[in-house]
Amino acid sequence: MPRFMVFIKGDEGSEAGAMPPTDLFEEMIAYNEQLAKAGVLLAAEGLKPTQAGAKVRFDDKERRTVLDGPFTESKEVVAGYWLLQTSSLQEALEWVKRAPLSGGATLEVRPIFEMSELGPEFTPELREAQQQLREQLGG
Repeated sequence: MPRFMVFIKGDEGSEAGAMPPTDLFEEMIAYNEQLAKAGVLLAAEGLKPTQAGAKVRFDDKERRTVLDGPFTESKEVVAGYWLLQTSSLQEALEWVKRAPLSGGATLEVRPIFEMSELGPEFTPELREAQQQLREQLGG
């Protein structure tokens, strides 16, 4: 069954570390419980502001550059995510449209590549290694 990553876009409030009001937390917990009861929720978490994080830029094969947060483009910041498993993108969108959000909040829904969709460059040996890793991680 296909999996989908749902990105919760950040805003100035989330970047400032502002917590949502209690009633929104309550609504989100109820929503997450609905997703879980329906068997479509695999994971859901909020993320701390970018000031608590860092980016790693891969300059070449050997050189890595660490860029400490905060990051200036808050419109590109992810404030949280859901990982859903549904029968189709349409079903995922139907669930996402039920999220208790407002005020111009934006959710991005993207399908996750499944091993069966990867091309010939993903050799049988790589597929086996990936499958073993998934089994080790419980997924």
